Amino acid sequence: MEQKQRKLTDQELARRAKLPRYEELGVAPFGHKFDRNTVAVDVTKKYKDYSEEQLTEMEEVLILAGRIRFIRKMGKAAFFNIQDKTGMFQCYIRIDSVGEENYKVFKLSDLGDIVGVEGKLMKTRTGELTLRVSKFTHLTKALKPLPEKFHGLTDVEERYRKRYLDLIMNDEARRIAFMRPKIIRDIQNYLDKKGFTEVETSILQSILGGAAARPFVTHHNALDKDFYLRIATELSLKKLIVGGMERVYEIGRAFRNEGMDTTHNPEYTSLEIYQAYGDLQSMIELTEEMFRMIAIDVTGGTKITWLGNEIDVGPEFRKASMVELVKEKTGIDFAAVTSTEEALKLAAENKVPVEKHFTYGHVINAFFEKYVEDSLIQPTIVYGHPIEITPLARKDEKDPRFTQRFELYIGCKEFCNAYTELNDPIDQRERFESQAKERAAGNAEANEIDESFLDALEYGLPPTGGIGFGIDRMIMFFTGTDSIRDVILFPTMKDR
Repeated sequence: MEQKQRKLTDQELARRAKLPRYEELGVAPFGHKFDRNTVAVDVTKKYKDYSEEQLTEMEEVLILAGRIRFIRKMGKAAFFNIQDKTGMFQCYIRIDSVGEENYKVFKLSDLGDIVGVEGKLMKTRTGELTLRVSKFTHLTKALKPLPEKFHGLTDVEERYRKRYLDLIMNDEARRIAFMRPKIIRDIQNYLDKKGFTEVETSILQSILGGAAARPFVTHHNALDKDFYLRIATELSLKKLIVGGMERVYEIGRAFRNEGMDTTHNPEYTSLEIYQAYGDLQSMIELTEEMFRMIAIDVTGGTKITWLGNEIDVGPEFRKASMVELVKEKTGIDFAAVTSTEEALKLAAENKVPVEKHFTYGHVINAFFEKYVEDSLIQPTIVYGHPIEITPLARKDEKDPRFTQRFELYIGCKEFCNAYTELNDPIDQRERFESQAKERAAGNAEANEIDESFLDALEYGLPPTGGIGFGIDRMIMFFTGTDSIRDVILFPTMKDR
């Protein structure tokens, strides 16, 4: 059944009615190339302190382009503002300055139209730097009017569905959109200077591995075989360490077929870093240094307000084991618990939910999630994860029930996951086999046995430190943003 065409509003009809009038004036309503020689912010920075006399003596002709955001017509003259990617700039146009024909073109303008302007600078009576237009060029007609008060709409989801309007109307959306690539560039520059090489690995993977998560499944027709959209880049990157690249990182898309909320999107950007001849301490040092560097570059300091808390990444981050933190909150010392039966009994006594595949380590993690996570506001490095929930990390030599792994928590949210990587192929196979049993017992997030990765390990993986970050959550933190949808230009949305 064909969808009924939407009825045009009076404003939309009026704008369409102007199209033949542009053509009568010899103007293309939907534009052509336009060369500008400056942008709004550069003009303001360069000339804001000039006096009216200095501006009058200037010979430089400025050419700008942007979208009309404000018009005040006064018969044979008008003030209007144009917006380019750097901000707003005020323009003043008079019929005796541009000529009658050019002014006729201007008079057809509506809010939202994209135009070019050429002229010299002046200051208004209130001292506002303004372009006195000597030539006006129409570039693109906006057939729909801009929302009057788009920022603050009751239906906030419309901002994400129509990100293009959000970027036009919302200064904060533009700030974040331009800040995101700046932060990513900071990360790349930092790692490049440390001797790391940026690489790209496959998104389609035949084996589920590298993390514990539900995958998206797709089908390759030529091979008649199902593939996963990668949930992590870990195993591929560690193969490159085996190959002798020594220090590698990847910033790329990963996919997890799970729920959506203010900190999770099914399609997200991950950063994974691997350093040969390093360990967990190497990753701790890298993390603290990188976070301080980004904070200072983005904000000028180390204090950031996020989710209602002032967080300082300047001091040394707190380090504490998962067992220590659980003991602080509950008084239970899981280091002294010796069996799964005892752990499950403690879970039942403390009303901690468990699943049928849970063993000793799973129970500790469940206690941590219930009693500890929501208290970790200032940067805290949590280490000593149970082996059951860490199939790819090296065992703790002092207590093999635990692993050489840490997670960074800030504002009660997890920011990264780091390992001293497991490089013993015999131990790794045992871990994979244990994961396979969990998968058979109903844990859909458990890893599969990756024979290709095991084969690579048998050629020798040097002692290695590895870490993975969620880039989107990092952007949220450094921009002080509450929702992941604000830092992803086109987030996944539910149907209307």
